[in-house]
Amino acid sequence: MSLKCHLSRIMGEKRINISEVAKEAGIARNTVTALYHETAKGVTWDVLEKLCAALDCQPGDLLEYLPKK
Repeated sequence: MSLKCHLSRIMGEKRINISEVAKEAGIARNTVTALYHETAKGVTWDVLEKLCAALDCQPGDLLEYLPKK
């Protein structure tokens, strides 16, 4: 099982940077950076909720489930 994070694509579409997302969402810049580069080991519901609110999107817009082949 694998999850793909589409944060970098969404940020590109909205033309916003990591610092702006972190400030708007009220989460640590390091957290946004890890999600942006898909190096995060996990994400809390709180962070997911804050990102969705800041980016005006749904959790399914940020994360995609990719089953193992």
